[in-house]
Amino acid sequence: MGHPFLERLALRPLLADGAMGTLLYARGVPFDQCFDALNVSTPAVVEGIHRDYVAAGAEIIETNTFGANRFKLAPHNLDGQVSEINRAGTALARRVADAADRPVFVAGSMGPVGRPLAPLGTLTGAEVRVAFAEQAAALAAGGADVLILETFTDLSELVEAFRGARNAVQLPIIAQMTFTQEGRTLLGHAPGLIARTLVDLAADVVGANCSVGPQGMIEVMQLLTASIPGVPLSAMPNAGFPAYVGGRWIYYSSPAYMAEFARRMATLGVRLIGGCCGTTPDHIAAMRQALDSPSLTGPHPPHAVPQAGEGTNGDVPLISLSPVARAQGEGRRATPSRLAAKLGKSFVVTAEVDPPHGAYDRRELDGCRLLRDAGVDAIDVADNPMARLRMSPWAMCARIESEVGLETILHFTTRDRTLGRLQSDLLAVHALGVRNILVLRGDLPQMGDYPAAGAVSDVKPSGLVKLIKQFNQGRDVAGNSIGAPTAFTVGVALNLSAPDPDKEARVLERKIAAGADFVCTMPVYEPDALDRFVRILGGIPIPVLVGVLPLVSARHAEFLHNELPGFSIPEWVRQKMRLAGNGGRETGLRIALDLLSAIRSSVSGAYLVPSFGRYEGVAELVRVARAPVRT
Repeated sequence: MGHPFLERLALRPLLADGAMGTLLYARGVPFDQCFDALNVSTPAVVEGIHRDYVAAGAEIIETNTFGANRFKLAPHNLDGQVSEINRAGTALARRVADAADRPVFVAGSMGPVGRPLAPLGTLTGAEVRVAFAEQAAALAAGGADVLILETFTDLSELVEAFRGARNAVQLPIIAQMTFTQEGRTLLGHAPGLIARTLVDLAADVVGANCSVGPQGMIEVMQLLTASIPGVPLSAMPNAGFPAYVGGRWIYYSSPAYMAEFARRMATLGVRLIGGCCGTTPDHIAAMRQALDSPSLTGPHPPHAVPQAGEGTNGDVPLISLSPVARAQGEGRRATPSRLAAKLGKSFVVTAEVDPPHGAYDRRELDGCRLLRDAGVDAIDVADNPMARLRMSPWAMCARIESEVGLETILHFTTRDRTLGRLQSDLLAVHALGVRNILVLRGDLPQMGDYPAAGAVSDVKPSGLVKLIKQFNQGRDVAGNSIGAPTAFTVGVALNLSAPDPDKEARVLERKIAAGADFVCTMPVYEPDALDRFVRILGGIPIPVLVGVLPLVSARHAEFLHNELPGFSIPEWVRQKMRLAGNGGRETGLRIALDLLSAIRSSVSGAYLVPSFGRYEGVAELVRVARAPVRT
C-alpha cells in the first residue's frame, strides 16, 4: 500500500500553507531572533499560525523548522538542541493537524545550511549529509508525514541534503529549488537539469519555491513539466516582491491574484500548490476557493514572461575618461552637468538602461546609441535593480559617457553602503565624470539573488541628498574639507501610487528641503496620478520627470500591478491590455504615447523605462516627446 500523502496527491491538487516567517514578524518577532527556537520558548504563537492556515483551508502545514539544522542554529548557540527544536516544532503542527475536521498532513520543513559548499566554501558534502540526517530523524520522530527540502539555491547542496534525509528516514520527500526571474538558480542551474537530477534521486515531488512571484513560477513550472512529465510537481512562490512600508515588510500580491495563480497551476497539472514569503492565511483562503471552483475544468494555458535578450557582446576596451573627468583631473574646477542647465527650461527626456548581468556591454551601448540618435538628453543607469547582480553602474556610466557621448544619471542607493563608503563612492564617481545622481533607497536583498544578505541603511535618502549638497560646498558630512567642491545635480524618487500618499508627500518635502534639484517618478499610466499628488502637496517646486514604462502584454501589466512594489496600473489599462491579445506591445506603446502627449505641456520631462530592454519602443517615445507641442 502506498503512503497516504502520495495517494492523496494523486487524486487532485493539494493546497499547502503559506509563510511562517512573515506571520511571525507580523506578530512582533524581530528578524534577528531565531524563529525555530520559538517552538520551545513561545509555542502558542507558532501553533496559532498553524491553526490559522488550517482554518483557511490548507491541507498540508509545514513545521517551523526551516532553519533548525546545526549550522543555522550555531550562531544562536542552539546547535546542541537540533533534536529538541525539531521535535517540538513537529509536535505543534501535529497537534493542530490531528485536531482538524479533515485530513491535514504535516511537512517537516528543512532549509539550506546558509554556508557555501566546497569548492566555493569549506563545507563538505559529508558534513551536509550528517546535518540533514540529524534533522530529518528528529522531524520523523516528532510525527512528520513528509519532509520538504525548500529554498535551495545550490543543486549540489540539495542533492547532499536529500541523501542525508533519505539515509535517515523513509518518509516521502518534496525537493524544491528557488529560481531567479530568468528561470535559473543563482548558480545557473536550469530547471531541466534540476528535474532530472532529483528524479534520479527518487524524489517523490519536485518543485520550486520562494524568490520569484507567481508569474515567474508559472514559467518554471512549464519548464519542469516539459522536462519530467508525469512526476508530481510543487509550486510555492512569494506573494510578489517585498517593500518596507511603515516599519513593516509588505508583499503586494493580493489574495485574488494568488488565487488566479493557484487556478493556473492546477490546470497546468501541478499537484502541490502553496505560497512562500508574504503569503498569509487570507491568500490561502482565496486559493482554497479557487481550487474548489468548477471553473478549473476550463483550460487556461499560461504564457511565458517576456525576457530581455542576452545578445552577443564583444570585447570591452579599457574605460577612457569623459571630457569632464579629464578636465577635473587636469585641475580645472568642476562644472555642473548639461542636464542641470536644461532642467526647468526645456522638456528633458531621459531613458533607463540596466547594466548587463556579465562583463560585456555591447548590447547596452548599442541601445544607448539608438536612444542618443532619437534625441534623449541623458541615460539613467540603474544600480542592481531588484537586487540582482549586474555590472557596477559606475562602470556603465563611464562607458556610456566615453563611448556614446551621452550624459548619465547614476542611480545611487543607500542600501549597500555605510556612511564612510557612501562618501568614498561619491568622490569616485565624480572623478569618473559622473555629475548627475538619482538618490534611491534601493531594492531589498530579499528580492534578489542573495536574499540572506544584509542591507546597510546608515543614511536615508533625504540625508544622502544633504550629504551630496555638502560635497558641492567642499565639505564632507563631518564638516572636513574635501578640497575642490563637487558639482553634482541631485534627483530624488517619488512614488505617485504610494499606499500612504500623505506620508510620501512628507518624505518628498524632506528631500526637497535637503536640496534636491529634480524629481523622477515611478512609472504611471494616467495623467491624473500626478494631479492627485500635486493637490496633496500643494505643488512641487522643483522640476518633475514623469516615469513612463510601456507595457508589452496583459501578463506584464498584471505582474507589475500585483507583484512589484511601487506599481499601480489602473483597471482600465489592464483591461485594455487584456483585450489587445497578441497586439499587447502595440497597445502598451499607444497607452504610453497618449500619456506623454497628455503630460507634455505640464511637466519638466519624461523618465522612460524600456520593457525587458526593448530600446526601440522607447526610442519612438523619445521622438514623440521631442516633437514640437501643438498649440
